[in-house]
Amino acid sequence: MITLTPEQRQTIENAIRTVPDFPKPGIQFKDITTLLGNPEAFRLLMDHLAERYAEYGLDYVAGIDARGFIFGSVLADRLGVGFVPVRKSGKLPYTTVAEKYSLEYGFDEVEVHIDAFGENGKQHDGTPSRVLLIDDLLATGGTASAASTLIDRLGAECVEACFLMELDFLNGREKLGVPVYSVII
Repeated sequence: MITLTPEQRQTIENAIRTVPDFPKPGIQFKDITTLLGNPEAFRLLMDHLAERYAEYGLDYVAGIDARGFIFGSVLADRLGVGFVPVRKSGKLPYTTVAEKYSLEYGFDEVEVHIDAFGENGKQHDGTPSRVLLIDDLLATGGTASAASTLIDRLGAECVEACFLMELDFLNGREKLGVPVYSVII
């Protein structure tokens, strides 16, 4: 199942509710809570991702606040690797490193613990920790780009960025300096 069949992709897509005009008029919000509440579709998605990433030699899955936590922690458990939360600024209790990114009107910031991927981002044998970045949606790419930059700044290697959905007309993947995989485009 490294590649989903059209029927499998449709099962996942049909499990995601579209909410018109949320949070403001003109936005078609993709609500994943219905996917999470659908055991067949959620299991299909997680089986697919676990199979896809089984041979990547990952050390960590880094999930972006907050929906990336859901997919990332389940996937990390299935792969037998660590999970690292990429949080919004001010949410982590230990020493952090942060990366700012621009929004339509202003800036925001994400951060991780300074030792999230091992000492200097390395494994015990001195090789860089291999990290998969995951979130639910790739839109403009600002948050994911900042998170990927954090992984690299800490000395680890972001091997790929994975998203459940991608709004490809926003060209978010162009901001990322890593391969991108989106289940639904």
